[in-house]
Amino acid sequence: MTLLRDHDLARAFDHASHTYDRLTALNPGYRTDLLRSARRLRLPRAGAGLHVLDLGCGTGTSTRALLRAAPRARITAVDASAGMLRRALAKPWPARVRFRHLTAEEVVATDEGPYDAVFAAYLFRNVTDPDAVLAAVRTLLRPGGRLAVHEYSLSGSAAHRALWNAVCRGLIIPAGTLSGDRALYRHLWHSVVHFDTVPAFTARLGDAGFTGVRAAPVAGWQTGLVHTFVGRNGAAAPPVEVAR
Repeated sequence: MTLLRDHDLARAFDHASHTYDRLTALNPGYRTDLLRSARRLRLPRAGAGLHVLDLGCGTGTSTRALLRAAPRARITAVDASAGMLRRALAKPWPARVRFRHLTAEEVVATDEGPYDAVFAAYLFRNVTDPDAVLAAVRTLLRPGGRLAVHEYSLSGSAAHRALWNAVCRGLIIPAGTLSGDRALYRHLWHSVVHFDTVPAFTARLGDAGFTGVRAAPVAGWQTGLVHTFVGRNGAAAPPVEVAR
């Protein structure tokens, strides 16, 4: 299967935006896992005085997780899908949260950096060139700034790969078909299968210049399927401790 990319993927998310929150709400632990990953940034002082980028914010569920993890931080949330952003903007937000319609690659051209931390949920499977986006993230982060990636990245175990395939065939594709978004959810299925395993993405982050890189699984049924990756920008920074 050819994966959806760039404008085709953004349009697919636009179309799916009206049912996206309802479908993700059916996933046990979806919001709890995002909050766990946001907390793994370990931002001090509840984020007071910090500027955090939510890269690929979708309908704002990851933004809400960041706001709970760092309630005093200033948050800029960006996404390539106008439809998903409309859903996010329809929700109530404090003044320190701002949304912008930008791709991951376009954020570098803005004048808002450097950021103290970047949170990227379900993003890197969906970009054409993940290494270029990681390089852009390093440009956006201040020296020693923190990165947390929350992503479908299989452990490398054959059992976890089989579980993912079974869940997609039995639940995700039928639900996506009923909502009229079969192409997007087939993309989800195959994008996970073809994306880096945990060791491969950990190595990719290290190769991109992030230090203290660690990976930790989420809890529940998605253990072995979804992981948090954390690291810092710059070789001189100390390792990041992952909160279990």
